Amino acid sequence: MEYTELKNACITVSKLCLGCMSFGEADRGEYGWTLDYRTSESIIRKAVDHGINFFDTSNNYSAGTSEQFLGRALKPVPRDQVVIATKCYFNEGKLSPEAIHREIAGSLERLDTDYIDLLVLHRYDYDTPVEDTLQALNEEVQKGNIRAYGVSAMYGYQLAEYCWTAKMRGFMPLTTLQNHYSLIYREDERDLIPAAEQFGLSRTPFAPFAAGRLARRSWSSDSERYRLDAEQGTRYDRMAESDRMIAERVWELSQKYGCSMTNICLAWEFAKGTASPIIGITKEKYLDDAVRCFDVELTQADTAYLEELYVPHPITCNR
Repeated sequence: MEYTELKNACITVSKLCLGCMSFGEADRGEYGWTLDYRTSESIIRKAVDHGINFFDTSNNYSAGTSEQFLGRALKPVPRDQVVIATKCYFNEGKLSPEAIHREIAGSLERLDTDYIDLLVLHRYDYDTPVEDTLQALNEEVQKGNIRAYGVSAMYGYQLAEYCWTAKMRGFMPLTTLQNHYSLIYREDERDLIPAAEQFGLSRTPFAPFAAGRLARRSWSSDSERYRLDAEQGTRYDRMAESDRMIAERVWELSQKYGCSMTNICLAWEFAKGTASPIIGITKEKYLDDAVRCFDVELTQADTAYLEELYVPHPITCNR
């Protein structure tokens, strides 16, 4: 495993982050394909064995049971050896000060921990002044409930608003940008990623495999997630004609380097400056494969070949 330090914070994380949206009680939320506790624990423990110390969940994943599963599975590991990120927004009050304080308290209880390493704002809140949200976050930092905070999907001007407000008010600077980014979704290269670079945020993008579309040569799948996750299907299938050609190039390079398609996707993320991509894993064998990505280093010609066929996509996730 390789490690990096999150910018604007003294937090060292593995260069792969285990996404925990796949963990939680299937009947407690919108994701009917989530894994039970026993299977989730096995994957989380396997991640720890591989040297992964960075875990990303949310207060709204499977009605909070994802947080419960993660906290329980990590209990045998010394707390200072893991970095836990969770989120706030898809809840009553979104990012109002009252919601920030209430939801952090709830996450702490569900995770069964004394502090959260990274609190991520899941979306931009059009109903709450940015300064009010940041004030509440800084109060939580001062109380020791969170160590740092960042943002997820939004527009570049919105990220700039958060960063400038934090600077002008003397608040802790934002640490991370967790945005939607893969070889078949690169719209954030227009303004959001440049804004993150300008303000010194580390990037921890989600969906690097585009819900599996870039992880296999066959576009479709017989998996439970593919069958049940109608939102992901709509998101990725509307541009399937052009995106399938990109996926085919991922497969070609995997053959060239003798590795998996997921390894090529992750190598591309690192070539684009990603600090720690978030990988969703539903089987241990996928985790065993993902950690081999550090054996692959793409050339500039490889990167250009992978990017050549990309066409503009409808913007998703930012609202």
